[in-house]
Amino acid sequence: MAATVTTATTGRRRRTPLARREARWAYLFLAPWIVGFLVFQAGPMIASAWLSFTEYDVINTPRYTGLDNYRQLMSDPTVARSLGNTVYYTALHVPLSMALSLGLALLLHRVGRWQGFFRTVFYLPVMTPAVAVGILFLLLLNTQDGLINRALAVVGVQGPSWTTDPSWVMPGIVLMSLWSLGSTVIIYLAALQNVPRDLYEAAAIDGAGGWSRFRHVTLPMISGALFFTLIVNTIASLQMFTEVYTMYFGNRQTQGSFNSDAATFYVIHLFQEAFQFLHMGFASAMAWLLFVIILVITLVQVKLSNRFVYYEGDDS
Repeated sequence: MAATVTTATTGRRRRTPLARREARWAYLFLAPWIVGFLVFQAGPMIASAWLSFTEYDVINTPRYTGLDNYRQLMSDPTVARSLGNTVYYTALHVPLSMALSLGLALLLHRVGRWQGFFRTVFYLPVMTPAVAVGILFLLLLNTQDGLINRALAVVGVQGPSWTTDPSWVMPGIVLMSLWSLGSTVIIYLAALQNVPRDLYEAAAIDGAGGWSRFRHVTLPMISGALFFTLIVNTIASLQMFTEVYTMYFGNRQTQGSFNSDAATFYVIHLFQEAFQFLHMGFASAMAWLLFVIILVITLVQVKLSNRFVYYEGDDS
């Protein structure tokens, strides 16, 4: 580590030539990230914030309109409907995916030497491109010859119209989203493997059964992982776009054959406003509204986490 020198007269710490040279190298290695952040994140965010107060169609010069875009957001029924669909999907997907992932992780934790194989099998679907997932489930959920409805027919159940019936569109999307829960499974498995065996042995000696050990030992010890996936999955669900757009809006088989209101997510509507209707100012206002919603939800989750998240070494 580079040394620093403290002057006797002023008490000010002065960096040595070695420390200054190391700092220059540090800035040099950080430069690609800094440039990328400024050009691809901070810059577009600032531009979007400005455009949200304008009327802009890409072709003509932006015209300042004040808060008109935000007033329109509050009264646009399509915005309210798409936001409602997104929140409904998030409320279904996040708890269900976390529960299934935890169940699979508990099973993997007991597999033994085959754990590495099954861990890979569960994670491989995460590597599937989102567009491919949308097309795959468009075929699986096909009403006439889809594999899921065929499997239901074998047991005497008539499968629903997953892609055309408005009441079944959202359950079909939630079912599709479970395809990529492998990353959450791996996170939970790693957390389970870090739970000290001594705690289970002590609970067993005290007479705790399987459910009591799971509730009072396993859940508190993996609560950090649960909290992390809760935040990450919530943010990802509120930004759901690619799979649904590919499945319902970008495919000729489903265009015009379903009630688009049932599958219009917030980000899909934002995309349409920006790149189909060229309402860039309004779309920018929509983006900032989503940012505020995600920020508020995340802050609430962080605040509530103090009640149920246990961190090792925390005496409270």
